[in-house]
Amino acid sequence: MKKQLLIVLLMTAPFLQGQVKSNLELTDIFSMEYISEPQISPDGNKIIYVRNFKDIMTDRNLSNLWIADFDGSNNRPLTIGNQNDFYPRWSHDGKKIVFKSNKADGKMKLYLMWIDTREVLPLTNTPQVPAQVSWSHDDRYLAFNMFVPQKNKSIIKMPEKPEGAKWNTPPTYIDQLNYRGDGQGYLKGGHMQLFTLSIDGGTPKQLTTTASDHGAPVWAKNNTSLYFSANFHTDEDFEPNDSELYELKLSDNSIAPLTDRYGPDDSPTLSPDGNMIAYIGLDDQLLGYQLNELYVMDTGDKRPRLLSGNFDRNIQNIQWAGDGKGLYFQYNDQGDTKIGHLSLNGSMTEVSKGLGGTSLGRPYNSGSFTVSKNNRLAYTLGGTEHPADLAVQDKKGSKRLTFVNDDLFSFRELGNVEELWWESSFDQRKIQGWVVTPPGFDPTKKYPFILEIHGGPFLSYGSVFTAEIQAMAAAGYVVLYANPRGSASYGQEFGNLIHHDYPNHDYEDLISGVDAVIKKGYVDEENLFVTGGSGGGVLTAWIVGKTNRFRAAVVAKPVINWTSFVLYADSPAFFSKYWFGKKPWEDPENYFRRSPLSYAGNITTPTMLLTGEEDYRTPIAESEQFYTALKLEGVETAMVRIPGASHGIANRPSNLIAKLVSILAWFEKYKE
Repeated sequence: MKKQLLIVLLMTAPFLQGQVKSNLELTDIFSMEYISEPQISPDGNKIIYVRNFKDIMTDRNLSNLWIADFDGSNNRPLTIGNQNDFYPRWSHDGKKIVFKSNKADGKMKLYLMWIDTREVLPLTNTPQVPAQVSWSHDDRYLAFNMFVPQKNKSIIKMPEKPEGAKWNTPPTYIDQLNYRGDGQGYLKGGHMQLFTLSIDGGTPKQLTTTASDHGAPVWAKNNTSLYFSANFHTDEDFEPNDSELYELKLSDNSIAPLTDRYGPDDSPTLSPDGNMIAYIGLDDQLLGYQLNELYVMDTGDKRPRLLSGNFDRNIQNIQWAGDGKGLYFQYNDQGDTKIGHLSLNGSMTEVSKGLGGTSLGRPYNSGSFTVSKNNRLAYTLGGTEHPADLAVQDKKGSKRLTFVNDDLFSFRELGNVEELWWESSFDQRKIQGWVVTPPGFDPTKKYPFILEIHGGPFLSYGSVFTAEIQAMAAAGYVVLYANPRGSASYGQEFGNLIHHDYPNHDYEDLISGVDAVIKKGYVDEENLFVTGGSGGGVLTAWIVGKTNRFRAAVVAKPVINWTSFVLYADSPAFFSKYWFGKKPWEDPENYFRRSPLSYAGNITTPTMLLTGEEDYRTPIAESEQFYTALKLEGVETAMVRIPGASHGIANRPSNLIAKLVSILAWFEKYKE
């Protein structure tokens, strides 16, 4: 029997090893998973993480909590079901967690779980959901910020309608500068306030009532105070980037400032001994791209000290080392998301790299990590060949613990991703990009080509997985994505090359990249296409106004007219102050000069416009303007409206597929 079994295995082994993989299909997006929010226990022995997945039948993004030992063993679910479980946070003793879930009745609540028994208790049943939660150091209480609604006052008083009369909904009265937000719709009155709550449950105790939003609270070591950030300035709507740190005394709810300068100070975190506060901030110079820097202050004298003055990258996600002698943090460097360590004397060390993969659509740099008391790390590990998995690192080295997409990629072939650098034809600056070739690529053949451009514009693409670009490669295209001037992760000087000058010479950066790929010999120069979203939509519209070398373009969620954008988008004070320096009527020539609309008369390239109907960041009116302008010019044009979608579009998995189907259909229509 054993001999017969061995013969069968030997006969089937070549088949199992040599299975032919097929290309990705668009519905495979529903099968893709990724890891987020890795939370390592205080003792470093266990990690709780969020496993994100999708349901093809209900078109929903879902998530459960999982737990694993530091070595990867005992990897199993903590929660189960087609629901959303996320935001796990360990107690200081490592025996409990809180997390958010809509598992009971579809209503989002804050839950408490005892790790040893897996017993779960709902802590809140409030109309609003706690946002950022912090454990007291004795693990008896939680502090959090939560939105408290407040009815907007109206001067319009309708007369009483007759009994049984059916009148229209009363008019909406708006008198705020910021009255709507992308992904939120028209804003309800109210603010984020601070609360405390016993872990025994009950009614949260509201601590603040000011007419400002309060940031995440952090407990003082003796549990008598909370540290938080807020913008209490009377002109906060017009100075959106000017928050300070504050201390709230729980004895009387009195609030005292800890910082005082022009610029944002936020993300306070307490040292292990409770004697220092670390935070991130900057001296605001009104530049388009400014770097967060790392500061510390003693809780006694409260005098800030800059640690990261010589570090030319943006600092995020700061966490104290277990010994209190330095801080770990996250940063992007030349398209790679890394973990660094800054000692209290300002010495910088690169600790880990390759974080990413928490954005399935486009290849944006992203990721997160946490650190334990003994300086063990848990982080999201991404790469061009897979979305985020869970990884750990200690003094012995790093280890990948999960492979959540191996089932899908065992029978799907991905396009190969190659890093590429070139010089811009404008000023010979070096520009970084990535070339994705189709599965089964043959360098002796000629392939149609897509230039795909990122948004922001102060963001960055990187060496991470991208479902959108892999789908384009699976459809037979060579794809280039790049980080032109203005992109993050190359320092403040490179980012501000587009300060008050966007779009402009990023055009040469991108076109030089197209030429660099063409020189490789496998691109069909008669079949060049271009697309991009948000800031990438701006640049796509700009490109077709300056050249006709692309056969077709898809301009996704763009800005077409900077004047209408600044007056219609969801952050008017920010965009006018930081991206232009003047209001539209103060500098109309510059606003129009930088608007792709100014080149509408030059365009001959068939151009599709694509935007979510509930996009309040780059409102669909921008697309409508360009659509009408091109129609008036006789250009072949179409407009795709994604119902119910905001700026991110992929709030539902099918929206991401709809975006891809639309882009590929338009390119196929014009491909020779």
